[in-house]
Amino acid sequence: QLQLVESGGGLVQPGGSLRLDCAASGFTLNYYAIGWFRQAPGKEREGVSCISSSGTRTNFADSVKGRFTISRDNAKNTVYLQMNSLKPEDTGVYYCAAVRSSNGYYSLSPSYYNYWGQGTQVTVFS
Repeated sequence: QLQLVESGGGLVQPGGSLRLDCAASGFTLNYYAIGWFRQAPGKEREGVSCISSSGTRTNFADSVKGRFTISRDNAKNTVYLQMNSLKPEDTGVYYCAAVRSSNGYYSLSPSYYNYWGQGTQVTVFS
C-alpha cells in the first residue's frame, strides 16, 4: 500500500525554524516528483515547494523563497522541507504529495499529484 507520512510539525515563534519530513512506504520515491502544500483555515490548499524525481530541480512559492529549502534522500525514501524565518502566515496544515514522473516534470499545482499524506500542523505564533 502506497503511503506518505509527514512529521516534524509543531509550535514555533516567528523567526524560528522547523524541518518537515515526508517518508514514503510501499513504494520507492526515486521515480516520483514530490510537492509540499499547505492549507490554512478557510483557505485553499496552496503549493509551497516541489522537487523533481532526481532532486536536481526545485521550485518555491514566492511567499517562501529564500526561507524554505527542499531536498530529498532517495536512499531513505524521504523528502525534507526546511523552513526558516517562519512567519505567522506560514501557519497551516502541511501536506506532502507524490506523482510518478518519468520525464522529470514537477509542479506546484495540487491537482498534479495523486498520492497524499495526512498532513502535519505548523503553527507560528507570538
